[in-house]
Amino acid sequence: MIKIRNNWTIDEINNIYSQPLLDLVFHSATVHRKFHDPREIQISSLLSIKTGGCTEDCKYCSQSSFYETATTAEPMMKIDEILKKAKQAKENGSSRFCLSTAWRQIPNVEMENILEIIRNVNQLDLEVCATMGMLSQTQAKQLKDAGLHTYNHNLDTGENYYDKIISTRSYQDRLDTLNVVQEAGLNICSGGILGMGESKEDRFNMLKNLSSLKKHPESVPINVLVPIEGTEMKKDPDFSFWDLLRTVATARIIMPQSNVRLSAGRASLNDMEQSFCFFAGANSIFSGEKLLTTNNALPDQDEKLFQILGLYKK
Repeated sequence: MIKIRNNWTIDEINNIYSQPLLDLVFHSATVHRKFHDPREIQISSLLSIKTGGCTEDCKYCSQSSFYETATTAEPMMKIDEILKKAKQAKENGSSRFCLSTAWRQIPNVEMENILEIIRNVNQLDLEVCATMGMLSQTQAKQLKDAGLHTYNHNLDTGENYYDKIISTRSYQDRLDTLNVVQEAGLNICSGGILGMGESKEDRFNMLKNLSSLKKHPESVPINVLVPIEGTEMKKDPDFSFWDLLRTVATARIIMPQSNVRLSAGRASLNDMEQSFCFFAGANSIFSGEKLLTTNNALPDQDEKLFQILGLYKK
C-alpha cells in the first residue's frame, strides 16, 4: 500500500528524481495506476478574461507592465463573451474552465463582477477554476461561496531561486495565498515553470513545498518556459525534455492523488514525448489554441494522439 505523505525531504526527492530513467518511469507509472485510470486525461481550458497591465515583474511574463511585449493591456471581457468561450470549451471536451486575470490581487471593485462570472460558468456544469493573484481570507471565502472549484497559484520555482525571477512579491506571499485557499475549502492548483535557469535543487525545493501542504494540490501544472520577446527571459531555455519527464514522474510519485498537468510549453513536445509523459503519470492537459498569450497544441492534434494511445477525456 502506498502511503500519502506530506513530509518528503529534499534528499528523498533527489533520490527519486535521480534514479535510472527507466526505473523512475516504471515506478511513477506503477504509482499512477494505483490511484488513477491510466487512460483517462482531464481536459481543462484556460481563458484570459483580463489581459495585460499586471503590476508584478515576473521576468517570464508578457502581461507584466514592466516589459514591452506584443501583449497590450485590455479591459475585462464581457460576461456574454466569457460564457460563449466556456460553452465552446465544454463542446470541445473540457470539464474544467479556468478564468485568468493579470492582477496582483483581485481589486475589491471587481469582486462582485468576478463572483457573477463564476456563478454563471458554474451553471454550465463546468468545474470553475480561477487564477487571479493573491487572495485575502474574505475573498477566498467569497469565491468558494460563489461556487469556485479550484484556485491556481503557482509557486513557479524553489524558494532560493524565486527572487531571481520576481521581486514584487515574496515566496512567502505565494505560500500564504495557498494556505488561505486551502483554509477556505477550495482545491489548490499549483505547480511551476521549468527552464528558467533554475537548478535541480530548486525544482526539488518546489516539489517539496507542494507536497508539504496540508493536502496535496488537486492539480500540479508542469510548465516549460516559453521565451517571449520583450521579457527578460526571451531566449530559448537551456532545458532538456528528459528534465521535464523526470519532474513529471517525481511529482506523480510524491503526490500520487494529484492530477499532473502538462501545461505551457506542451506545443513544443512531439507525440512521442507527450506519450512518454502520459505513461510516466501526467493525466491532465490544457486544451485550446492559446494558453493566455502563448501557443498551445491544437485540439485536432490532441484528438489524433488520444486515438493512437487509446486515451479518453475525463
